Amino acid sequence: MPLLNSYRVIYSSFFIALIGAIYPLPLFLNAFRPDWIVLVIFYWVLALPHRVSITHAFVLGLLLDLLLGSTLGTHALIFSLLAYFVSIGYQRIRYFTMVQTTLLVGLFILFTKFALYWLASSLQDIVLHKHYFWSIFTSMLVWPWFFFFMRYIRQRFKVS
Repeated sequence: MPLLNSYRVIYSSFFIALIGAIYPLPLFLNAFRPDWIVLVIFYWVLALPHRVSITHAFVLGLLLDLLLGSTLGTHALIFSLLAYFVSIGYQRIRYFTMVQTTLLVGLFILFTKFALYWLASSLQDIVLHKHYFWSIFTSMLVWPWFFFFMRYIRQRFKVS
C-alpha cells in the first residue's frame, strides 16, 4: 500500500478516536468512556513505531486539549510521554500475552489519569472523584477487541 494510503488509515483512526473522546454521553455513562486516544496511540506506536511517533501523540494531545477546552499542552505532554515509553519498549511489548498487554494498557491509562489530575490540580482547585478511575477498567475491557479490530484494519488495508 502506498505511504499516503497508510497515513490515511492511521489519521482516520485518530479522527475517530477524537470523536469518541468528545462524543456526548449520558452523565451516568460518561465516567465509563474508554480512553480511545490512549488506546489508538498505544496500538499504532506498538504496531508501527516507524510511522507513528511522539510527534503524532503530541499533536493528538493538542487537538484534544483544544476540543475539551482544557489547559493547552496537558494532554499533549502526557500522550507524548506515553508514546515515548511505548516506542522504547515496543520490541519487548510485542511478545507480551494479551493479558499482560491489557494490564500494561491499564497501567498506562492509570498513569495518564494521575498525571492529568496532578497537572490540573496544580493549576486550579479541583476535587478527585472515585468515578474518575472507572474508565481504566472499561479501557482494559475494550482493549483485546480493539486490538484485534485494529489489527484486522491494518491487515485489510495493508498498512505498513
